[in-house]
Amino acid sequence: MKLLALKPGESVLDMGCGAGSIAIPLAQDGHPVIAADFSPAMLGTLDAGIEYYGLEGRITPLELAWDDDWDLVGPVAKAVDVAFASRSVTTTNLKGALAKLDRTARRRCAVTMVANSSPRYDLHVMNAIGASVTCSNGFVYAFNILIQMGALPLVTYFESPRRDTFNSLEAGVADFSRMLEHGNEDKVDRLRDYIAQHMIENPHAGEPGSKGVPQGRYMLDHVRKVRWAFIAWEPVSAPSS
Repeated sequence: MKLLALKPGESVLDMGCGAGSIAIPLAQDGHPVIAADFSPAMLGTLDAGIEYYGLEGRITPLELAWDDDWDLVGPVAKAVDVAFASRSVTTTNLKGALAKLDRTARRRCAVTMVANSSPRYDLHVMNAIGASVTCSNGFVYAFNILIQMGALPLVTYFESPRRDTFNSLEAGVADFSRMLEHGNEDKVDRLRDYIAQHMIENPHAGEPGSKGVPQGRYMLDHVRKVRWAFIAWEPVSAPSS
C-alpha cells in the first residue's frame, strides 16, 4: 500500500483481490475500489468482509479473469486512477494482462511479482540439502514488455517473512516435502536430518497464523523470506493533463 503512493480519494482497481486483504484497508482509507477476482469463493469471502466492516458502496466486487474480454465484462478504459495486481498476475498472456491494467488506469499502474524462487520454496532449506530450485524471471519479462509498450517502469524490491510451523518432526517433513519436486524427490532423508537439527520451540504455538490456522509447536531456526518486485509505471495511453 505504501509503494502504491495513492493520493487522497483516488479510485483503484485491485485485480486478483482475493478475500480483500488490500481492497478492504484501501476502502477504509477512503479510496473507491473495484475489487476483481476470477474466484466466486474469494468474492464471497470479500462480500462478508464488506458487510463486516460496513464498506457497502465503497468496494465494488467484480468477477473477472485476466483472459476475459475486458471490453465486455471488465472496467471501461480509464475507469480508475490507479490499477494494480498484487501477487496475482496468473496468466499465459503477460503482455495482454499488463496492457489491460494500462488501459484501465488514468494515472498509475503497478504489479507485484516474485523476484526469486516460488513462494512455495524455502531457499535456505533447499540450498542446505543440495536441492535444485528454478528461480522465476517473470518480473524481468514484465519489465521488458513494459519497455516495449513505451512505458518507463520503476522497480522496487522488498521481502516478506514467512514462518512454517508444525507439531512434530514427521509433520514438518511431510509439509516441507511439497518443495521436493522436479528431480529433488530423493532428498527426503536429507530434509528430515536438516529439520531435526534446526527445529526449535515456537513461542507462539496455538496462536492464529497468517491464514487463521493455529500455529504448530515447532518452527525452524530461521525466517523464510520471499523476495518480490514491485513494478510501477505511468499508463502509456494516459490522457494529457
